[in-house]
Amino acid sequence: MRQFKTEQFLPIDKKTAWAFFSSPKNLSTITPPELDFKILTTLTNDEIYEGMKIDYTVKPLFGVRLKWQTKICKVQNQNYFTDIQTIGPYKTWEHKHTFVELNNGVLMTDVVNYELPLGFIGKLVEEILVRKKIDSIFNYRRDILSKLFV
Repeated sequence: MRQFKTEQFLPIDKKTAWAFFSSPKNLSTITPPELDFKILTTLTNDEIYEGMKIDYTVKPLFGVRLKWQTKICKVQNQNYFTDIQTIGPYKTWEHKHTFVELNNGVLMTDVVNYELPLGFIGKLVEEILVRKKIDSIFNYRRDILSKLFV
């Protein structure tokens, strides 16, 4: 199992951060355009809830479109939420989003625990391609969020 962790300070209050990040409709805003991210689920709520499933398509590598489904597992309003991949390319994908109020803003932390299938081959692909892709996705998010929440 591999882990990716990133933190970003945003100069906004916790309520604003929660409203933005707990709305699946905002995912496409913070996803790099080359991933061609599309939400397939008709979203009736603005905010996530435990048990919610969201279907997407995404082109993570080589322009190949994949189906991806996440399930919201745990939610503690304005503090954190965790989603897992239930359909997609990973053997395991668990992503925890945490929000801590600080002076003049919010520290947002993302921790992703993930594993590719296919044993040794999956580990090799992870080292050569996947880790760099995850880094680039979260770097893009960091840049976009810095522009959105100045």
